[in-house]
Amino acid sequence: MGREQKDYYGKHGTPQKYDPTFKGPIYNRGCTDVICCVFLLLAIVGYVAVGVIAWTHGDPRKVIYPTDSRGEFCGQKGTKNANKPFLFYFNIVKCASPLVLLEFQCPTPQICVEKCPDRYLTLLSASQSTSDFDYYKQFCVPGFQTKNVLEILRDGICPAVLTPSKPLARRCFPDIRAHKGILMVGNETTYEDGLGARKNVSELVEGAKKANGLLEARQLAMRIFEDYTVSWYWIIIGLVIAMLLSLMFIVLLRFLAGIMVWVMIVMVILVLGYGIFHCYLEYSRLRGEAGSDISLVDLGFQTDLRVYLHLRQTWLAFMIILSVIEVIIILLLIFLRKRILIAIALIREASKAVGYVMCSVLYPLVTFFLLCLCIAYWASTAVFLSTSNVAIYKIFSDLPCPEIGKTCNPETFPSSNESRLCPAAHCQFAFYGGESNYHRALLGLQIFNAFMFFWLANFVLALGQVTLAGAFASYYWAFDKPDDLPAFPLFSAFGRALRYHTGSLAFGALILAIIQIIRVMLEYLDQRLKASGNKFAKFLMTCLKCCFWCLEKFIKFLNRNAYIMIAVYGTNFCTSARNAFFLLMRNIIRVAVLDKVTDFLFLLGKLLIVGSVGILAFFFFTHRIKIVQDPAPSLNYYWVPILTVIVGAYLIAHGFFSVYGMCVDTLFLCFLEDLERNDGSAERPYFMSSNLKKLLNKSNKKPAAS
Repeated sequence: MGREQKDYYGKHGTPQKYDPTFKGPIYNRGCTDVICCVFLLLAIVGYVAVGVIAWTHGDPRKVIYPTDSRGEFCGQKGTKNANKPFLFYFNIVKCASPLVLLEFQCPTPQICVEKCPDRYLTLLSASQSTSDFDYYKQFCVPGFQTKNVLEILRDGICPAVLTPSKPLARRCFPDIRAHKGILMVGNETTYEDGLGARKNVSELVEGAKKANGLLEARQLAMRIFEDYTVSWYWIIIGLVIAMLLSLMFIVLLRFLAGIMVWVMIVMVILVLGYGIFHCYLEYSRLRGEAGSDISLVDLGFQTDLRVYLHLRQTWLAFMIILSVIEVIIILLLIFLRKRILIAIALIREASKAVGYVMCSVLYPLVTFFLLCLCIAYWASTAVFLSTSNVAIYKIFSDLPCPEIGKTCNPETFPSSNESRLCPAAHCQFAFYGGESNYHRALLGLQIFNAFMFFWLANFVLALGQVTLAGAFASYYWAFDKPDDLPAFPLFSAFGRALRYHTGSLAFGALILAIIQIIRVMLEYLDQRLKASGNKFAKFLMTCLKCCFWCLEKFIKFLNRNAYIMIAVYGTNFCTSARNAFFLLMRNIIRVAVLDKVTDFLFLLGKLLIVGSVGILAFFFFTHRIKIVQDPAPSLNYYWVPILTVIVGAYLIAHGFFSVYGMCVDTLFLCFLEDLERNDGSAERPYFMSSNLKKLLNKSNKKPAAS
């Protein structure tokens, strides 16, 4: 038996030995992973430099206000386009590219106009009528000289075709239903291309439909924004209710942990049961109503989601989903009923620790504030980088010319040397971008911006985990609780983390950031490869995405436990990760059973809070509570505030329960260390409380250090 125990420990490291001087988190510690700390500081300096450069070149007004091909805003006071508020695209088909959303620009010449076209007209037909041509000229480049049709089209001075359009967000988008120039030739729908030839209109219609897809998305966004403007204060009230419920739940766990866990389990089952019952009532009520039996597949996607609630199939799907969740939870409770009793003791001990370090409940606000700063800096830098592109003009010519392809300025080109060398050449819009080193590096800067966001966000989360772990470890290793608990344990742990372990936190965050940026690139490549239809590439990409998803989950688990060891022992990241991993492997059964059962119970707590607040929000915003029917706002989509409240309630509950989760993980790791360091005798007494001693008696026995 002794040899088997030796072999077992040999595979998973050496257990901790008894140390009479060890009294919890070590205070006399040194700086760890200094090189990573230096790299982080240099990266932050570079990140600030990228932000300054982006803010110098970019203009976020391009996201809101339209600009023509020369970068001048439409309808802005003090400019020559002050009386031209709308943007007109020469070739709307090119605006259907997904790059429009990324670059905030459409790769086609654009001009500011007083109003959008209201008729179908080709350049060839307009040139044959003075009145039509006078109307057509307002959609051409300002100040152009009269030329023949071929020269105008060659130089890109005017669009080949005008189509009836409607303005949205100050941009002219085609109104397909209003086309007057579409003719039927046999079974083929055609239009004039501006040169007298008739072409199939399907390309134009398809491009216009895609552009109108963006139009409908903008309309949806506008309606959602309107709903937020009239319901924001009710949303805040719902989030405050979620916060109060979470806080009340945490306080009750401090005194009634066992009762609260069982109440939570019963309430989750009842809430899901009511959801199933409500779905069945709606499903039965719609029986026989006109149009209620249409399938979701036949209906397709609708921007007004209320349409789906009038279908029986929608409520049937909801009922099936809730029933499956209900059955899974009940089966888990049946098989884990004995382990739940053991986990309750661990939660009860965590409740005491949180009670003695009560300010830890508010620490998620610090993490939230720092994450908001990271998100705001990343988003603003991304917008400024995306709006840094300028209109690039190139020299084009139908005759041989050495200047073809060179960059030109359309305002000075007629009097330039290039124009004299190539009389037949013209300066025409080519694309949005830039030819400077800055513009060539834009893609790399965007990737660096995303990478730094992941790195800093993971660093903020790591800082919170080390801080909480240090505070709760101080509680566990206090022999006489709470008298031996140091003063201000949370602030002390926060100071130790920043002073000594910034490099270790940066190291762990860097590993996670590299994996996350790789996952983002894989998603990007996956979107690019979808059009190819290569099944092998699709299979390979799916495998890679799955592998890196699993790797990210494992690294997060390893980092979390490594941060606990850093908070207790002050060792570097690699040493802490190795020691934590081996400690968990030496107690794999306890980890698999107790730790995951507590995670399951905390998940039920989150579902209870989210479900309660979600049901309340549903009845309020759908005017089903008679007492508050009048104050309830009228909305375009009542699911907008409901989903916002549900997501916000989950984030709030997750913030409160994350403190508990970190407390449980820290106490559990310290508990395993205690088992290896001590044996419960008078010479080597356990630091654990009486509740954890009961937990020890109920749990499965594992080999322990002698």
